[in-house]
Amino acid sequence: MAKVSLIIIPTFNELDNIKNLIPDLFEMYPENLHILVVDDNSPDGTGEFVESLSKTEGRVHILRRPCKMGLGTAYCAGFLYAIENRYDYIFEMDADYSHDPREIENFLREIETHDMVLGSRYIHGVNVVNWPMQRLLLSFFANIYTRWVTGMPIVDSTGGYKCFRREVLESINLKQINSNGYAFQIEINFMAWKQGACLKEIPIIFMDRHLGTSKMSKKIVYEAAWLVWKLRLQSMTGMH
Repeated sequence: MAKVSLIIIPTFNELDNIKNLIPDLFEMYPENLHILVVDDNSPDGTGEFVESLSKTEGRVHILRRPCKMGLGTAYCAGFLYAIENRYDYIFEMDADYSHDPREIENFLREIETHDMVLGSRYIHGVNVVNWPMQRLLLSFFANIYTRWVTGMPIVDSTGGYKCFRREVLESINLKQINSNGYAFQIEINFMAWKQGACLKEIPIIFMDRHLGTSKMSKKIVYEAAWLVWKLRLQSMTGMH
């Protein structure tokens, strides 16, 4: 039986992007691909649009949440949905085209022989387009810092384009995770690695968002900076 993938896309005010992204994904991958949008009550009508589409397109699904609750909890809700509905492969993907949909075929090829595939902006040089130098340097050195503190053998721990086998997510206590943004990506990678998942990084080109505004903030950066030490301490003491 063919493996079925679920692409989880968290949204907050992404109507213009999602109207284009969903048809693009289905045109590129007409078989064995479903989409789950997790919408945090977007004022621009993203949730209403996707819910309406889901009534006529069986491969589109939506989780509508009452307010802006953050990226980490959005993905965890999506992961639980994927586990419950027995999807084989589960993707994280942004709505804004910073993650090139054409890369999905590369993820699908590698996930056949690995437990988790991560899209890396830094594994072959620096593959980021349209970022201010300050943000690029912050991201690049944050990943070096993360690797040094946690010991994870991952070059790009903060990226949000990745694919899991369902079994990896089943092995993680998703209800324990309460981080967001960069910190969430680090934490989910760390938990998968500590569970013994076979990881593979593949190079991607990250293109800064087409439309809308970035969700980056100082709070997200500080959360990630503290989280890596918490993870290291938990790892050393065996705490969870």
